[in-house]
Amino acid sequence: MSEKTKIHRYTSLRGMVNRLRDDLNGGGQDFVLLYAYNGTGKTRLTMEFKDAGKRKNKGQPDSLYFNAFTEDLFHWDNDLEYDRERRLHINAESKFFRGLRDLALDERIAYYLRRYADFGFDIDYERWTVSFHKGEDDAAPRHIKVSRGEENIFIWCMFMAICERVIDGAESYQWVDYLYIDDPITSLDDNNAIAVASDLARLLRKAKGRSRAEPAAAGGNGPGAPDAQPRQLAAPIKAVVSSHHALFYNVVCNELKTENHRKYLLQRPERGNTYTLRATDDTPFFHHVSMLAELKKAKDSGTLYTYHFNMLRSILEKTATFFGRDDFSACIHGLNDAELFARALNLLSHGKYDIYQPSEMVDDNKRLFGQILDAFLLRYEFTLPEVFAQTASKRRGAAPA
Repeated sequence: MSEKTKIHRYTSLRGMVNRLRDDLNGGGQDFVLLYAYNGTGKTRLTMEFKDAGKRKNKGQPDSLYFNAFTEDLFHWDNDLEYDRERRLHINAESKFFRGLRDLALDERIAYYLRRYADFGFDIDYERWTVSFHKGEDDAAPRHIKVSRGEENIFIWCMFMAICERVIDGAESYQWVDYLYIDDPITSLDDNNAIAVASDLARLLRKAKGRSRAEPAAAGGNGPGAPDAQPRQLAAPIKAVVSSHHALFYNVVCNELKTENHRKYLLQRPERGNTYTLRATDDTPFFHHVSMLAELKKAKDSGTLYTYHFNMLRSILEKTATFFGRDDFSACIHGLNDAELFARALNLLSHGKYDIYQPSEMVDDNKRLFGQILDAFLLRYEFTLPEVFAQTASKRRGAAPA
């Protein structure tokens, strides 16, 4: 079994962290992408990765992370007595916000927020609070308490704005060597999940592209003089991204497919004390099995958008690669209406994701999508995660979740 197809087993999160850090350092990877179901230990893995950096650097961190704990750095003051202005408080003691006052992030936060939401915000750096508002008249905004999903997207936008300053070499974030992002799309709909994934991939490519040094500037003794030395810049920042959301994960994978990266399926069999990392670079893309389950759920519910054709085509392409075929149409060759299916997938899966204006499929395309998906599942008989979970529960004598 080659290194790329090997299943690595660990009895502790620390051992798994060593694997991830080795991939990003001696392994020559710029990114590690992890797919895992909820309850596997993704959040704890994030914290162990952070702690490993502290152990290595004598108490100094080297990782800026986003996970469930990041959202806990904010809490609401609902002003229940007067019910006038509800504010979101920021934990100013966290190193996450070090130098925030001097970084002038409001404009960049607003840039990202406009892509996902339709409310405004004001940060009070004296009281370390955020207030939100809606309304056409900016001079007299109507203060609101945003929903949990809107709150999460605001926090994510702040994280993205901070990451930009990290990449630019802000002095207060010189300690950051790694970014670790775990499930940033909690409570978001599919449209925003795609947009967040696309924006994140763009940011990670920028982080990876930081140069290690640049030639000495002209002046003084002039370039090429004996004492002229290159000006050292910060090294490229490497990243780990983990998620249970198949659509989000697939978009990130597609956006970064030309970069040096390693993909893993993270599992904790039977919720025990053993963890496994299964490399999915040159083997069947196991996360696509979960994506198939999501596509089937969308088809069964009738809630189908045009980007679902992109997802289905991606799965067929990976399946064809596994069987050594050159084209995805090999997966439906010989089926009734195979030529129609192939032509439809070619026409309906081209173009960018419908990030900002997702379009629901018309009824004819929904029926066509369902026919292609059902024929594919009938031919290859995938064991989808939900079905497998129910079967396993019945074997153990437990009721299905």
